[in-house]
Amino acid sequence: MITTKQRAELKSIAMKMKPSFQIGKGGMNDAQTAQIDDYLRVHEIIKVKVLDNSLYTAREAAEELAEAIGAEVVQVIGSNLVLYKRNEEEPVIRFKSK
Repeated sequence: MITTKQRAELKSIAMKMKPSFQIGKGGMNDAQTAQIDDYLRVHEIIKVKVLDNSLYTAREAAEELAEAIGAEVVQVIGSNLVLYKRNEEEPVIRFKSK
């Protein structure tokens, strides 16, 4: 579980990022979910864009993805979502606050 201060730090990191993945009319499949999980293992944070033709809203996609891969939803703004999953072995993001 991340604290409010950690969430704020993650939001500031995500603000500078471009979406790494898109969810379109095909929805989410196991392969895409596995790719996102692999990406999070390396980078710990990801921004995903949900396209207008998707069957999911950004909130629905964020919650489903987070549950499937054990990540935390940092924020959902418009059609973008940000997820965070800490890499316990080799952490990438070092929080200033505890």
